[in-house]
Amino acid sequence: MIDTLLEYDTALFLFLNNLGAEPWDNLWLVITNKLTFIPLYAFLLFLLYKKYGLKTLLLLVVLIALMITFTDQITNVFKRGFERARPCRAEGVMDQMRFIAVRCGKYGFFSGHSSNSMATAVFAGLLLRPYYRNLIFMLLLWSAIVAYSRIYVGVHYPLDIICGLAFGALSGFMFYKLFFYIKNKYSGTLG
Repeated sequence: MIDTLLEYDTALFLFLNNLGAEPWDNLWLVITNKLTFIPLYAFLLFLLYKKYGLKTLLLLVVLIALMITFTDQITNVFKRGFERARPCRAEGVMDQMRFIAVRCGKYGFFSGHSSNSMATAVFAGLLLRPYYRNLIFMLLLWSAIVAYSRIYVGVHYPLDIICGLAFGALSGFMFYKLFFYIKNKYSGTLG
């Protein structure tokens, strides 16, 4: 059962990865770069400040740092626990794929880019949903594009992406709930 699932995962990876074309490579390398979206993060922080105020923003920044650290570290636990080689290191896959990433890490299950971007999308999207109803959908689309970029550049299988997105969504929702727990508990001091 698992072997069949992994075979389908490999076949889907090769199909999606080989859809890429050289004229698009630089765009996907920019999308997959973690630093590309710093302006988006700054904009989201600005919106959070505008709607929640400075004291609450400081709490949110701490929670965001904890959320990203949590998500990233759990991702690393899974990578070391499962030790699933990335496609760019897998025998029988390397020679059939397009590899354009800057580097190929050792293990890939599950994707840190996917989990971190989805955690951010869910957390910020839910916090800002009362003020900007459709923002969460744009953030979810952004996260999906970032996730797909990992297949395009050749460093993750689709299952790595799907599991990363699912864990990121859970993490973002959990920290969203934690924020309101803290906010309600200390409502007098957060304004």
